[in-house]
Amino acid sequence: MEPADPAEFSRPLSLDRISMTQHREEIVATDKERADLVERFGLLSLDSLTANFTLKRARKDLVRVKGHVTAELAQACVVTLDPVPARIDERFEVDFLEGVQPVVTDLELDAEAAEAPEPAPDGWIDLGELAAEQLGLALDPYPRKPGAAVPAEWQAEPVVEPVADERPNPFAVLEKLKADKG
Repeated sequence: MEPADPAEFSRPLSLDRISMTQHREEIVATDKERADLVERFGLLSLDSLTANFTLKRARKDLVRVKGHVTAELAQACVVTLDPVPARIDERFEVDFLEGVQPVVTDLELDAEAAEAPEPAPDGWIDLGELAAEQLGLALDPYPRKPGAAVPAEWQAEPVVEPVADERPNPFAVLEKLKADKG
């Protein structure tokens, strides 16, 4: 049974099809899927989105997915809102563990630890959603058109630190009390 509630770019794949030999898949987003992803990621346009995958079982319950996502798109410049064209060309690797339910707990993250496998409790993975997630991670969070600058009236006033001699000495009051007593 295929998973319900498909994402904008859904290509479900049953892990039953994956063995110890390499399995290859290529997916290309349709016009409708690209339009939906434009809305999801706040893009101006998404002219192409293609993903290639190599899947292989690392062990009985673990599937390793190596992928490559390419896309041609345009984002809005954070200064001028003009289109900023971009080309995404990202490689990634994700492991999926079959039969494990997603865990909802507070996790302590260890930056040096290997990433834990993604759960695949129902024996399916969605290659389209995986490609969309990788696209989202590869987007420039602050696209800027070459030469675009924030207008001077929008910039914060520079903070001027007082010169060391102008700073009041926090112990000056104590020095005065000490001199008065003595």
